[in-house]
Amino acid sequence: MAALNMTDHPDTARGDGAELPATTRAIGMYPSMRAAGRNWAIGAIHGDVEKLEALHDALAPLLRAGDTVVYLGNYLGYGTGAAEVVDELLRFRSWFLALKPFVHPADIVHLRGAQEEMFDRLLQIQFATDPKETLTWMLDRGLEATIVGYGSDVQSAFQAAGGGALAMTYWTSALRKAMQAKDGHAAFFSHLRRAAYLDNGAALFVSAGLDVDKPLRLQTDALWWASRSFEDIEEPYRGYARIVRGYDPEQRGFAETGCTISIDAGSGRGGDLLAVCLDQAGAVEQFLTA
Repeated sequence: MAALNMTDHPDTARGDGAELPATTRAIGMYPSMRAAGRNWAIGAIHGDVEKLEALHDALAPLLRAGDTVVYLGNYLGYGTGAAEVVDELLRFRSWFLALKPFVHPADIVHLRGAQEEMFDRLLQIQFATDPKETLTWMLDRGLEATIVGYGSDVQSAFQAAGGGALAMTYWTSALRKAMQAKDGHAAFFSHLRRAAYLDNGAALFVSAGLDVDKPLRLQTDALWWASRSFEDIEEPYRGYARIVRGYDPEQRGFAETGCTISIDAGSGRGGDLLAVCLDQAGAVEQFLTA
């Protein structure tokens, strides 16, 4: 990978997330990212590791001192390279963090998307009221590729669901062990963030959408499932000038309004993987397509 062209810069103070209680800030579910340089936001990947590798190769030589990187969730699902995508995300993160003193661990953030939320719930599906119905709902939304990517299959999942809670527990335990056997994967999933924001208020980053009537700390599932209402956002949300999301159910590519940006051209579903570069004020400076 190409070396970065970096110059020294001061370590800019990060915002304290005034809207959030101190306990929430402490666990970092809504991390603040410094606006000392530019921010690169990367859209939904959906299991397409080749697109992700190509995007990383294009991004690496463009990074500058002070730049930050945020991935907007949905790494899994649909495409066939779920586990390989996580491997590539971990590889790039290690490379990026090795560029000290120009970067800080908080300069690269991975958000949780709907696919990662479903995968987490899948690993606990034995507690669902109707595991078969829940499994069918997840499969209709692209999770089969993730199950296969971690060494199992849909047929065995349904067989386990029909065998009761104990059989389902054995199946989820085996799937969890297969995920944990891959270096760094368990830690990766446990450190996914719900949303992130630039410390100067220029941008708020979400996976799919949000409920504008609720504060950030109360969004819960809206961050993954409120994608349809995203287009109705017509004004800045609670002091954030722009809201940037990485998943669009219509896969319309880059779409920008006065206060929103959407970047999803259908990666993993036959389309391209997009990234957008924002300057310190939240204005679009550059695009990448793979």
